Amino acid sequence: MVEHFACNAAGRDFAVGDVHGCFRLLERELEKAGFDPHRDRLFSVGDLIDRGPRSEAALNWLDLPWFHAVRGNHEQMAIDVAAGRYDADNYRINGGTWFLRLSPARRSAIVGRLARLPIAIEVATRHGTVGFVHADIAGRTWAAFRDSLRDTQSDDGLRAVARTALWSRTRIAAGDTAGVPDLHRLVVGHTPVLDGVKTLGNVVFIDTGAVFPGGRLSLVELDAL
Repeated sequence: MVEHFACNAAGRDFAVGDVHGCFRLLERELEKAGFDPHRDRLFSVGDLIDRGPRSEAALNWLDLPWFHAVRGNHEQMAIDVAAGRYDADNYRINGGTWFLRLSPARRSAIVGRLARLPIAIEVATRHGTVGFVHADIAGRTWAAFRDSLRDTQSDDGLRAVARTALWSRTRIAAGDTAGVPDLHRLVVGHTPVLDGVKTLGNVVFIDTGAVFPGGRLSLVELDAL
């Protein structure tokens, strides 16, 4: 549920917003940033799939040793559709046609990989810990959220915490600037901010709508947050 990464002493760490299948665009952004796969790392806030042109390429990216992603609500929709827990027509409306057209064997392989994605990632930096979730944390502190993911005993309790992490828009809708006191930064996606990366307190929203008209894909160096 939670993955931890030590400080990158050899190179730089980057965060990327919701890709939604726009992997050629991601390749161009990495090239412009001078990304070095031998030293640098890239962390994704999830929603690698759906809506865009190359969703199936997500599996290739997830096999790269320097690429690390949290689970987004679109990954969860694919998992739930395959398990019969989510309406296929609703998923199709939300960009899942590519997945529904695959063979059962291919869908199974993709779901198996997506189901291994963590809900949260924490990265040590020289400025402090940077946390990653797709949408938001449940509760006021990172420690409490992290512990609830690890220690929640009931399936219902875990689903409630994970649902907030994957789906919540409460913080940005309210303009809540309270932040997360025990993190240097919390980096999230999920809610498109077409006018550019948005910060509320120490929470950074980096889904700048790559797949939407007028949007773009944002790549941010963690040390510059």
